[in-house]
Amino acid sequence: MRRTARLVPTLTLAAGSALLPAAFAHGASAAAAPGAAVAHGSSAASAHDLSAVAHGPSAAGPHGAGAARSASRPAARAAAVKAAPEPVGKEAADTRSEQRAVSRYWTEAKMESAKPLDVPAPRKEGVRLTAAATAEQAAADPVEVPATRPGGGTVTPAAAAAARTSSGAAWTRGGTVAKTAGRVFFTYQGRNASCSATAVTGGNRSTVITAGHCVRMGGAFHTNWVFVPGYANGERPYGTWVATALYTTPQWNDGEDVNYDVAAAVVAPLEGRSLTDVVGGQGVSFNQPRRQRMHAFGYPAAAPYDGSRLTYCAGQTFDDFMMSRDLGLNCTMNGGSSGGPWFAGFDENTGLGTVNSVNSFKYGFAGGWMFGPYFGAEARDVYEAAQEATTPIDRK
Repeated sequence: MRRTARLVPTLTLAAGSALLPAAFAHGASAAAAPGAAVAHGSSAASAHDLSAVAHGPSAAGPHGAGAARSASRPAARAAAVKAAPEPVGKEAADTRSEQRAVSRYWTEAKMESAKPLDVPAPRKEGVRLTAAATAEQAAADPVEVPATRPGGGTVTPAAAAAARTSSGAAWTRGGTVAKTAGRVFFTYQGRNASCSATAVTGGNRSTVITAGHCVRMGGAFHTNWVFVPGYANGERPYGTWVATALYTTPQWNDGEDVNYDVAAAVVAPLEGRSLTDVVGGQGVSFNQPRRQRMHAFGYPAAAPYDGSRLTYCAGQTFDDFMMSRDLGLNCTMNGGSSGGPWFAGFDENTGLGTVNSVNSFKYGFAGGWMFGPYFGAEARDVYEAAQEATTPIDRK
């Protein structure tokens, strides 16, 4: 493999503000200089792991998802941000020959037999939500990237009407979510497994958001990683998209902390077209208020589900009061739905919304609740790191 990605920081369980213009910045008239080199072969990362060593914004891409940090933030806060650990990335299939091999690997039979992962439970001494943590989150600058139509152009979801409540019903209303949400397949410790994910707006038009454990677990990144948007009953209406790079938070990478169970993947073009040019991209947001009404989507694959249909939950979120800082939602989805998007402001008529968490874990004694990480600075760093990855369409 050849290195093609660069990171720029700014980001039992059954397994899941206002719109800003294209280039978004908070009160900044000029961006800081881009970060410098990528460190290779350090003791903290494997030879193929990628980690950035300096901070700086990415250039705004065709859809404007390269985010600039504000030069006007208080100096103390800027210093704290700069000192934060960076996302961790790893190459996947970054040449055409590797991509063809991964795509051929995933036969219909292998996809149907893939099993969902069992995710490590929160530690009993896990970090719980405190008033100080809530205040810190509330003080952070809210960021929202708008959704994009297939082929380009931003689109704003309509004001969400009173939505139906669901704790795990099949989604039958179509719309954008039926294209952007999909199943993820990969090999984990020698066995084939599945998760869920969604395509989001990005400068490279090739970004997928999912859970950290859907790209890395047990001390290693997964292999043979693909995203199948719009998966339905074994059909792949929009193709199989092979990952070229995978990213997760340092907290998940180092200690599998469920509070930071967030990841992004960059996928290679398919037949000369980029992912969101084909299916569109959902919006994505960070540092938003807690306890919102949200819609969660995924492909649960453990009984009574079988992974064949897009399923959703909808209702008022709540704060986990047990062993994490995560958000909770009444939801019976189970293994396989991990990494599926949680939308704020979801429009059931168009299937558009803003991704603000993902399906992450369930407590074994509370199967009716799903939990997802709060999308704060670390999640934003992961998203922005993915925007710096190239998609190597010219490699053989």
